[in-house]
Amino acid sequence: MPDIRTGAAVLACATLFAATASAADPAPISDGVVKIGVLTDMSSIFSDIGGKGSVVAAQMAVDDFGGKVLGAPIQVVSADHQNKTDVAATLARGWFDNQKVDVIQDALPSSVALAVSNLGKLKHKIVIASGAGTTRLSNEDCSPYTIQYSYDTYAFAANTVKALARRGDHSWYFLTVDYALGASLEKDGTEALSSVGGTLKGKARHPINSADLSSYLLQGQSSGAKVIGLANAGADTVNAIKTAADFGINTAGKQKLAGLHMFISDIHSLGLQAAQGMTLTTSFYWDRDDATRAWSQRFFDKTGRMPTLVHAGVYSSTTHYLKAIQAARTDDSDAVLARMRETPVNDFFAKNGTIRADGLMVHDMYLVEVKRPQESKRPWDYYKIKSVIPASEAFRPLSASTCPLVRK
Repeated sequence: MPDIRTGAAVLACATLFAATASAADPAPISDGVVKIGVLTDMSSIFSDIGGKGSVVAAQMAVDDFGGKVLGAPIQVVSADHQNKTDVAATLARGWFDNQKVDVIQDALPSSVALAVSNLGKLKHKIVIASGAGTTRLSNEDCSPYTIQYSYDTYAFAANTVKALARRGDHSWYFLTVDYALGASLEKDGTEALSSVGGTLKGKARHPINSADLSSYLLQGQSSGAKVIGLANAGADTVNAIKTAADFGINTAGKQKLAGLHMFISDIHSLGLQAAQGMTLTTSFYWDRDDATRAWSQRFFDKTGRMPTLVHAGVYSSTTHYLKAIQAARTDDSDAVLARMRETPVNDFFAKNGTIRADGLMVHDMYLVEVKRPQESKRPWDYYKIKSVIPASEAFRPLSASTCPLVRK
């Protein structure tokens, strides 16, 4: 007859071993789910740039990944911050504290991204600013938990200003929206202009979501500058270009408009008749190659619109994040961020993209010119790619970063 006491002892040892092993090797996914929060503007002036399209892009990335990582389900949640920083901060805090959101995506515009980035730093939670451009995110306000993924204002403004100045358009007037993004665009554009020997003829700042920009544009027109640089975004940029057409700017040949923060959604809203001939910098164009066309057609089938660079960036960065969880075998923020930084980004959005110590993901950018109506062959056929700007030239060098995370 077996010894009952011996069997009990064996069972107790087995139970203790299992408990010890479980404590030493906890479940790789905290809370049993990976939760991605898309925080964006769905009802105000940036809704076409990010908005519901960013939610669709994140969900596409999750679906393409298989809906699970390390055996745990992946969930996308979303919220409209209504372009209000206080609302965004409240939503983000609730997500981190109560809903166990692991990463916040999009975070446009810049004012929202700065607030959410600070909160992510406090909570040790990842923030991927796919939709925010201010260089403060990777300079004085950088965070070890924030990645600025799709672009920054230096890449947009400096490359556009330098390209036009080298063609002879070397005197500028800046029309700037009065918040973090506009200040960044104006600063980066002014410094770029100075670096190539250009002249600043003047500048003016307008409130966000301005109904009437006439007086500001008339000041720019009377300045005699060859170029009026639009250091604003979304509906403000569209409004400025439409108003400028009423004054003959960009059509009469004496002055040009340059959008320092423009997206394909802006061109679509304007139409080629109003936007033709404008030069701008972008990190993504749906019709660049077979890979961009294939993904963009899938996005179009779901939304009825071609993606902006923000939408493409949300998909790419979400995929990069999920791959990092898989490689790290955990969703711990520090471990995942380490994997994201050490792994190049290679997909339809970026080739050999890298995340620097300051949190900026650097990749090639594209200088494009808006087509004339007769040059466009089909809907959304809006850009001519004039040149590829290598990552090493497109962004401010790491040596010039003021981010305290960068070792000098």
